[in-house]
Amino acid sequence: MNNTLKTVLVGAVVIVLVVLYSAFYTLEEGWQAVIVQFGRPVGETVTEAGLHVKLPFVQDVRRFEKRLLVWDGDPNQIPTKGREFIWVDTTARWRISDARTFLENVASEEGAQSRLNDIIDSVVRDQVSSSELVELVRSSSWEVPEQEKLEEVAEEQEKELKKEITRGRQEITRTILNEARKIIPQYGIELVDVRIKRLDYVESVRERVYDRMISERKRVAAQFRSEGEGRSAEILGEMEKELRQIRSTAYRKVQETQGGADAEATQIYGRAYNRDPEFYAFLRTLEVLRERPEKTTVIMTTDSDFYRYLKRAAPDSGPSGSARAR
Repeated sequence: MNNTLKTVLVGAVVIVLVVLYSAFYTLEEGWQAVIVQFGRPVGETVTEAGLHVKLPFVQDVRRFEKRLLVWDGDPNQIPTKGREFIWVDTTARWRISDARTFLENVASEEGAQSRLNDIIDSVVRDQVSSSELVELVRSSSWEVPEQEKLEEVAEEQEKELKKEITRGRQEITRTILNEARKIIPQYGIELVDVRIKRLDYVESVRERVYDRMISERKRVAAQFRSEGEGRSAEILGEMEKELRQIRSTAYRKVQETQGGADAEATQIYGRAYNRDPEFYAFLRTLEVLRERPEKTTVIMTTDSDFYRYLKRAAPDSGPSGSARAR
């Protein structure tokens, strides 16, 4: 009897513990819970962290994040208003604002991600296809570059740079956010932000853009080379002109100096000749003899003017006829 009573008591305690364990649940910070009874949500959403009570066995707890969640869509190929096909990669931040509505409509985060794919991708496609590419790339605060910088680009690119931005990328993303917000609340979701992560041309368009960029760079390089060659020719021409002018001036100064020196020498020679013509004749004779090439033989007759000075210098040099000097 005592053993039976103990067994009953132990069983009762175990049942009470199981019931108590099933009746209480804890909720951590950053989470919210919805009580589900026989598969249907009941009561209000539990948002406060701590220990809570529910009906044991017949009720279950579904927990959901209260923090921001990330949505990253797949890149989509979308044509712009100007028919340029581009890849658009979009991201968004969202949170579960109404856990009960969220559970009734999408059930889980995976279901929410799938629903966001449909909604945001559709809105992004509508906005991109109705906007020019330049509007998607630039902000509304875009300022046209100075004229000096515009002169370095092609005429086609200059027109693109001068285009006035009416919306800009920020305005387009705000429009995407507002349009998506009109649909998403019915799923218990709050869309916090939408951003375009990346814009890129499709492969075929990218190759054409690269070819155009290469062609433009080659044109600019050719222009720079042409301007450099023109400037080089101009500098060389100026240098040659200055060089000829310097040479002409130097030659003129040399001729003036030599002319002045020759005139002065002529005057000196003239004065010396007038003062003593015989001495001048003797001096010139010596200069002529000194200027003759080395190791040469000079043959003079006795009638030569050169020889008469030698006869005066050595009157007893020998019989008349001819003499040889070295």
